Amino acid sequence: MAFFKKLKDRLFKSSSKIEEGLDAIIEDGGVEEEVEVSESDTTAADEAQAALAAQEAARVAAQKAQTEADAKALADAKAAADAVEVARLEVERGEREKAAQAAELERQAAEAKRAEEARQAEHAQQEKDARDAELARQAHAEEDAKRAQELQRVQAEREAEEQRLAAERAEQEKAAKPGLLGRLLGRGEKKTVVRRELDDDMLERLEELLISADMGVDTALRVTSNMAEGRFGKRLSTQEIKELLAGEITRIMEPVARPMPLYPTKPQVVLVVGVNGSGKTTTIGKLASQFQAAGKKVVIAAGDTFRAAAVEQLQVWGDRAGVPVLTAPEGSDPASLAFEAMEQAARDGADLLMIDTAGRLQNRSDLMEELQKIVRVIRKKDPDAPHNTLLVLDATTGQNALSQVKTFQELADVSGLVMTKLDGTAKGGVLVALADKFGLPIHAIGVGEQIDDLAPFDPEEFAAALTGLEL
Repeated sequence: MAFFKKLKDRLFKSSSKIEEGLDAIIEDGGVEEEVEVSESDTTAADEAQAALAAQEAARVAAQKAQTEADAKALADAKAAADAVEVARLEVERGEREKAAQAAELERQAAEAKRAEEARQAEHAQQEKDARDAELARQAHAEEDAKRAQELQRVQAEREAEEQRLAAERAEQEKAAKPGLLGRLLGRGEKKTVVRRELDDDMLERLEELLISADMGVDTALRVTSNMAEGRFGKRLSTQEIKELLAGEITRIMEPVARPMPLYPTKPQVVLVVGVNGSGKTTTIGKLASQFQAAGKKVVIAAGDTFRAAAVEQLQVWGDRAGVPVLTAPEGSDPASLAFEAMEQAARDGADLLMIDTAGRLQNRSDLMEELQKIVRVIRKKDPDAPHNTLLVLDATTGQNALSQVKTFQELADVSGLVMTKLDGTAKGGVLVALADKFGLPIHAIGVGEQIDDLAPFDPEEFAAALTGLEL
């Protein structure tokens, strides 16, 4: 009986569903009928009804108790689950905090590592810069030492040559002076002179000699041909060959030996161009000093804005001669500086404005275009400017000077030449080739670093010096 009650209680939901189903079945289509109920039946029915009511009350109480027990168990389980969840969340929060702390430590370590690497890189760069500066200083010192040695060597050779020539002159004077018997008899002593017939072989060797002196094939052929005219087959001495050669060189150079023209225009703009290392900056300084000493008011524009050393060098020359030097920040547009310099020179009433330009190779079209831009800009101020465009050439470049003249003449309308460094080269014959091929005026030549080492070009002196002839 107890098991049945338990079974019934547990199957309450199922049984209720069946009961409800049965009631529904019966009610659907059923007909109400009256039945007779006896007293005994009534009593029994009442008793049964009372028993059923008692059972139902007990069942309801049990169900309530079970529901409360289930609710309590559910609440306890929920509380336990919440406690577990809280504990889990606490653990996760702790793990997240540890992970965050670890990440922060790792980030700090990475930042410290990067900072240390940056410090080391900066230190390494500083050391590299210091090494590079020291190497550059050493290279500059070595270059200065080599230049000084070269100058000493050239000076020593020049002095030795002068001594040799003086000795030869003394010997020649001694040989030319007649002896006592000769003076008494009115006769001089005989002098031995070596002569050679001027033939094809001799002319060919002369041509090779002139070509080796960078006079160029065409000019060498023309000079030797003129020398042979009317003299072929005659016997000539070394002195006579020197005189003939010097005469031909003088004949070629005389038409181009002209000083730089000066005009009444103020300021007269002189644009100085040339390749890297040709001596433009030094030439400008020397010319400015010479013009200033001659009573001209000169202004210099340091248009080589890409080389700080050029600006400093011009400023040194300007300080020496009392000539103002207009500059612009490094890397500035040289065309703008040239335009501003023209305006400043005009305000100052200057006679001459000499504009330095950056060294540029004749095969660099971008640099040549920049030079053309300078010319275009200054012509906006004065359509006739520049009034002189001087091309400075380095004699040590030899035949390469021909291509330089050709390129710069096309782009910058070169009006005259200045040849530098003739003291340190065996290629001085290139100046004859330039005069013969282009016919451009040669205003001056340079033979050293001092201000008086730049002098007006004298063709006779140059020809004599080139051939070793005494004047």
